[in-house]
Amino acid sequence: MREKLKCAVIGATGMVGQRFLTLLENHPYFEVTAVAASARSAGRTYEEAVSGRWKMSSPIPEAVRGMTVLDAARTGEIGNLADFVFCAVDMKKDEILSLEEAYARAEIPVISNNSANRWTPDVPMVIPEINADHLAVIEAQRKRLGTTRGFIAVKPNCSIQSYVPALTPLRKYGLREVLVTTYQAISGAGKTFDTWPEMVDNVIPYIGGEEEKSEREPLKIWGDLRGDTIVPTKTPLVTSQCIRVPVSDGHTAAVFMSFDNTPPRETILEEWRSFRGLPQLLGLPSAPEQFITYFDEDNRPQARLDRDLYGGMGVSCGRLRPDTMFDYKFVGLSHNTLRGAAGVAELLFRQGYLG
Repeated sequence: MREKLKCAVIGATGMVGQRFLTLLENHPYFEVTAVAASARSAGRTYEEAVSGRWKMSSPIPEAVRGMTVLDAARTGEIGNLADFVFCAVDMKKDEILSLEEAYARAEIPVISNNSANRWTPDVPMVIPEINADHLAVIEAQRKRLGTTRGFIAVKPNCSIQSYVPALTPLRKYGLREVLVTTYQAISGAGKTFDTWPEMVDNVIPYIGGEEEKSEREPLKIWGDLRGDTIVPTKTPLVTSQCIRVPVSDGHTAAVFMSFDNTPPRETILEEWRSFRGLPQLLGLPSAPEQFITYFDEDNRPQARLDRDLYGGMGVSCGRLRPDTMFDYKFVGLSHNTLRGAAGVAELLFRQGYLG
């Protein structure tokens, strides 16, 4: 039986950190051996630190309930307890950049949920089924940092997972223009209806920084590894609007697309049905058996019905039809808090970057 790697969750008291802990409970590859947060929480047991603000529907995992919360700034102490770290801190961008690089330079690999390093040219921003080849840039990053084991890898913005997977196999047809409006759950802001009552019966047509991420991040994911950097592609042109809606979990996207060589509708459906990535080929623990599921019903996908498909790791699509201005339009859905850094870590582990 393979010995599990030890991991720490940095930012463990926040909503994303809490989700990490629930996802890692009884994981076949990883074992949580340390939890860390700000100096305000350090020194208390984890249960004490999240008292009154545990936001998951499942209880606190027993393995971490009594752990002492460590100060996230003490990289050496955490490095003695863990082989790598998941990072999900709520800090300013420059502080996150400094913290994540400090861990990497201390020879502790960092798998980050934060956006701060997404545009660092030698940091891979990975959707495992789409651009696993970008992990090769880690060797160049290690040279820059002067490390043997340490590096930083990041997951992309959660909203783009509702449409980028569906667009990816269609790029071969000259995908030229994409217009997308995302309808994003409140958990994407680290909130619940209890902590954000103003979202009940409400829609907020602005999410700070989200539209820029939605328009730029797909281009890096679809980019090419050239030498020591990942060079974003210049096509397709992507424009977006991002709206917060009163949904607990699950980001929905309304997508419009045009092509240079427009494929038939049935070809698009077959591309989605047959789309497989390295996680499926490797049989990674969280990999959905069917990456993209298409629903023929006019009223699907729905967040409440479909966000948990394949344990929340599947992507759903529906309502593919011709458009009056673009070639086609469709609706996509993904679970915004489940598809993320844990899947990236599984891929890194199986590819030998965490050993």
